[in-house]
Amino acid sequence: MLHQILTGLFSFQTLIALIVGVCGGTIIGCLPGLSASMGVALLLPMTYSMDTIPAMVMLTAIYTCAIYGGSISAILIHTPGTPSSAATALDGYTMTLQGKGLKAVGFSTYSSMIGGVLSAIALFTISPALSLLSLKFSSAEYFFIAIFGLTIIASVAADNIVKGLAAGALGLVIACVGSDPLTGYARLTFGTQALQSGINFVPALIGLFSVSQVMITSETIFHQEKKEFASTKGRFWPTAKEVAVTMPTVLKSSIIGIFIGILPGAGGDIASWVAYNMAKNSSKEPETFGKGNPIGICASEAANNAVTGGSMIPLLTLGVPGSAVASILLGGFLIQGMQPGRELFTTGAVNTYSIITGFTVANILMGIFGAFVAKHLIKATLIPSAIMTPIIVVLSVVGSFAINRNLFDVYVMVFFGLIGYVMVKAHFSTAGIVLALVLGNMAEIGYRQSLIMAKGSVLTYFLGRPICLVLIALIVISLLIPAVKSFRKAK
Repeated sequence: MLHQILTGLFSFQTLIALIVGVCGGTIIGCLPGLSASMGVALLLPMTYSMDTIPAMVMLTAIYTCAIYGGSISAILIHTPGTPSSAATALDGYTMTLQGKGLKAVGFSTYSSMIGGVLSAIALFTISPALSLLSLKFSSAEYFFIAIFGLTIIASVAADNIVKGLAAGALGLVIACVGSDPLTGYARLTFGTQALQSGINFVPALIGLFSVSQVMITSETIFHQEKKEFASTKGRFWPTAKEVAVTMPTVLKSSIIGIFIGILPGAGGDIASWVAYNMAKNSSKEPETFGKGNPIGICASEAANNAVTGGSMIPLLTLGVPGSAVASILLGGFLIQGMQPGRELFTTGAVNTYSIITGFTVANILMGIFGAFVAKHLIKATLIPSAIMTPIIVVLSVVGSFAINRNLFDVYVMVFFGLIGYVMVKAHFSTAGIVLALVLGNMAEIGYRQSLIMAKGSVLTYFLGRPICLVLIALIVISLLIPAVKSFRKAK
C-alpha cells in the first residue's frame, strides 16, 4: 500500500496541485478579507475535473496555508488576513515596530509548520481508531450525529444561541429543496425544473463565503486607510537557542489546537486565543506579552494551524466537520465519492492516506515557501480593494457557471451571496447554513429510516441504543454551554 500511496502522491498532477495549494493558500490568507473558507470555496469547482488525490490534496493545502498566510499581514501591517491570526498581531506587529518584522514572520512560519505537521500525525494515528466506532452506526446514530454537528456549529459560531439555531434551521429548509430522497416527490421547487435536483452545493458556498464578503468589503472600498509598508530586513529563521526556548510552547499549543479542532465549531480563532492565554499565564514574564514576545506568536500560530488537521479527524471518521472550512471540505470529499466513515480507512485507504500524506507535505512546503517569499508577499496586501473586489467577483461567477455550465447556478450564487450578506450584518452564523446543507440529507434519511426500523416505538428504539444516548447527551451539552455563557455575560 505504501508504494501505491507514494505513486499517487508524487504523480505530476498531485505535485502541481500541492504547489498551487501551498502558494495559492498562503497568498489568499495573506490578503485581508480573503479567508480560508473563501479560498477553498472559490477553488472547489476546479476539483470537478481532477482526480481524487490531487483534488483533495490541493484543497487541504489551501486550508492549512491560508491559516498561516494570515499571520504575515497580521505581523507586518497589523491587519490579520484571517480571524485566527488576530492573537498573532499582538506581539507580531510590536516586533515589526521594533524592526524585527521578518524575524517575527520566521517564528510564525516555524511554529505553523510544526503545528500543522503534528496535526497531520494526529490524523494518521487517531482517525483509524475513531473510524472503528462508525462500524456500529446505523440510521439512528447517523441522525443524531447530524443533529450533533448542527447544534455545535450553530451554537458556537454565533453570539446568540437563538440566531445560531435559526441559521441551522434555514439551512435545513434549503436542504429540503428538490426531490424527496425516499419517494422522489418534488419539494419546494415552486414549479422550477432547475430545482428538481436540489440546490447545487458549490455555488451556494461561493455565494455565502465569497460574494457576501465582497459586498461587505465594497462598503468601505473608497474609505480605507492607506497601509504602510513594513520593513522586512534582518534574520528570518529563529536561532537554535530561540527554538529551544519556544519549542515547549509550540508543542503544548499544537496539542491544544488539535483537541480544539476535533470539537466541531470551535475553529482556529478560539484555539489561537486559548493557546495565547495559556502561554501568557504559564510564563514567568507575562508582562512581556503584547510587547513583542515571540512566544505569543508561536503559541497562536502553532494552535491555529494544528486546528486544520484536528478538524479533519471527525470529518473523515464520522462526517462531522470541525470547522466552517472543514464543512466545505466535506462537500469536496462527497463530490469525489468519498463517504466519511470506516470505508475511508479500509477499501479507500490508499486515497485517504495519500491525502493525509499530501497534507503533511503541504505543511512542510509551507515553511519552505514562507522562508523564500514571505517578505515579498507583504506587497500583495497593499493591492487596493478596488482592484481585488472585481477579480473575486469574476472568479466567483466563472467558478459557479463552470460546474454544470448552467446560468441558473450563477443565480444561486447571487441569491446565497445576498443571504450571506444579510446574515453577517445581522450577526447570524453562515456556518450553520453550510453545515445544514451538508448534513440535512443525512439527518432526514437517518430519521425516516429509523421511523421504519422502530416499528412505531421511536423513543424506545433511540433510547435502547447506547451510542444514541451518548450523542443525545453531547447534543444537550452543546446547547447548554452557549446558553450558560450568555447567562453569565448578562449577569
